Amino acid sequence: MTNSNTGLIRLVKFALLLTLTVIALGAYTRLSDAGLGCPDWPGCYGHFTVPQSSQALEKAELLYPHLDVEPHKAWPEMIHRYFAGTLGLVVFLITFLCIKTRPVAITLPLMIAAVVIFQALLGMWTVTMMLLPIVVMGHLLGGFTLLASLWLLLWQLQRTSAPENRDLISSSALPFSSNLKLGAVLTMAVVVGQIMLGGWTSSNYAALMCSSIPICEGNWLSYLDFKTAFTLIHHGHDSYEFGVLEYGPRLTIHVSHRFGAILTILVVSALAFRLWKVGLLSLSKMLLGALLVQVVLGISNVVFNLPLTIAVMHNLGAALLMVAVLKCNYRLWSSQPVSQAIIDAKANSKVTTRSVSHE
Repeated sequence: MTNSNTGLIRLVKFALLLTLTVIALGAYTRLSDAGLGCPDWPGCYGHFTVPQSSQALEKAELLYPHLDVEPHKAWPEMIHRYFAGTLGLVVFLITFLCIKTRPVAITLPLMIAAVVIFQALLGMWTVTMMLLPIVVMGHLLGGFTLLASLWLLLWQLQRTSAPENRDLISSSALPFSSNLKLGAVLTMAVVVGQIMLGGWTSSNYAALMCSSIPICEGNWLSYLDFKTAFTLIHHGHDSYEFGVLEYGPRLTIHVSHRFGAILTILVVSALAFRLWKVGLLSLSKMLLGALLVQVVLGISNVVFNLPLTIAVMHNLGAALLMVAVLKCNYRLWSSQPVSQAIIDAKANSKVTTRSVSHE
């Protein structure tokens, strides 16, 4: 492994840690109703920090006379922005180094930089569009996309830097079937869809619509309203803070997320079972472990009435489950099929070695 690649790999790992931190801070900001803690962007009430001195508070009140300055809500928002800004600088440095040294194809590093730029725009629109749900959900998905892209970059760098550590397939192993690979892709699609439903649930303030397990209490079927629940933009509102939908559409969103969770459990479990059957035990255990943690956190949110700590951990759990499924896809799709000629050559080599030893 070259020194330059070693430094780049460490930088990508640092970016991954920062990304997880930003995802957690973003979830905390959203779930603590601090998303509009600062009514402007990228500063806060005309400052690049939270106004606290009497002079700064006076200026903030002059700039925004219709708002109450709430430092306890502004601080989570600004801390989130500080970390996100730092992450952006680190990602741009990674992109620059990848372009300069070309350890991998530059397509992925350039895409990662583009995701960061678009994330900054979504962060601005989240504030300027007053927590419009489609923008808030998009901002959440952008963070998850950045996390997934950085993991892919890390795996590519590790394979390029240490070819001897690549996954090896023994002469007795068969190439992974197309059905298994497509099953992994389907699992990824289901997990991403469930993450989108979770983001839609959170951005529409529908997380507390049902307080029983497994689906919902009462005659919930009579309240279902899919058309209103999944209309992307509801016009005519000055702010979307605390939600604008009635009980029925919010319940519909929540119930859809519950059914999505059931589907996700079934599909991820099926993939883990198939991975176990083909001998990929570590991937299977990783997948089941991530799924179990997420299920426990989801149930805890319902039982304990959405405590902030568990709700934030549930966001991180979704991110880690997505990475686990992504790892399975990467392992299956990056493995090279073993040709019959290679298998025959290895078999002949073993026969020759045995005959020599007998002599």
